[in-house]
Amino acid sequence: MGKVANIIGSTGLVGKQIVHLLLDDDRYDTVRVFQRRSLGIDSNRLDEHIVDFDSINDWKHLVQGDELYSALGTTIKTAGSKERQYEIDYHYQYQVAKAASENGIGTYLLVSSAGASSKSPNFYLGMKGALDEAVNQLSFQRTYIFQPSLLAGEREKNRLGEKISYAILQPLSGIPFIKKYRPIMGYEVALAMINVANNCDTSKQTFVLDELFDWIHRR
Repeated sequence: MGKVANIIGSTGLVGKQIVHLLLDDDRYDTVRVFQRRSLGIDSNRLDEHIVDFDSINDWKHLVQGDELYSALGTTIKTAGSKERQYEIDYHYQYQVAKAASENGIGTYLLVSSAGASSKSPNFYLGMKGALDEAVNQLSFQRTYIFQPSLLAGEREKNRLGEKISYAILQPLSGIPFIKKYRPIMGYEVALAMINVANNCDTSKQTFVLDELFDWIHRR
């Protein structure tokens, strides 16, 4: 019998790649997604739930299975304020992770950010670091946190800053001291996460920057 994977953030740059990769992976029988709108994917292995993240108590019992992939995130511009971004990036993800741990899901995988630290004076990095620390305290058998450098790929909404950073960093990625900061495709992060879920035997681990590239081909 194959595995059951749960995903939040399934419409984002990394999340949508996780969905497609898992649907094509014969190790998984069910790919269960929780989001605010339909993905529009026709697959008998997709178990789609349209939910309100402000009302998680109404559906948290559905977060069941083997793995939870958490790739939810937004920007201050999209959210409208720091408070709203914190609600989405921290509270929503933490509450779903907490529900998953209480429901007996064994493996948790979180997309964080390079430089994430609860001690960072930067709002975004401090928020990401606080979430990293919080989920590490939950009762998962295995907790894996991924802190990639600049994410590349096609998003639903353009992020000009990311495109500029990519244009600067990509040509310099062969320089030794810059190499570990080289951009990584959303598809590659998703693939590394799935490979870690199926091949890594540590109980807790954080993968930073170019360490993710080491896991891309370890199916």
